[in-house]
Amino acid sequence: MEIELADAVAALRDELIAAASRDVDPRVSFTVGPIELELAVELKRDVSAKAGFKAWVVTGEAKAGLAQTRTHKVKVQLTAKDAEGADLLVHGRADRPVGPGDTSGRVQD
Repeated sequence: MEIELADAVAALRDELIAAASRDVDPRVSFTVGPIELELAVELKRDVSAKAGFKAWVVTGEAKAGLAQTRTHKVKVQLTAKDAEGADLLVHGRADRPVGPGDTSGRVQD
């Protein structure tokens, strides 16, 4: 599976927006601090890209078939802000059970 770097960052943004817009529990809120995102990417020549290359995030299933390509580690630090430029707040939900929730899709190291 190929995921463009821009799509990976957009997916993270969407998840943060979803977390911030959940039902508000006034007892608990968190300020989103610096977000460090580290991805393995592969650069591919692309005639439609302005620079001639696109960065694709390498997924776990794609790593097995990368014997002939080189991947690069990209690490970026992001700080989430709301539309007014203030720190993004993520609120808890009172109706949610305690615990991490469903972790069946979690990637194991």
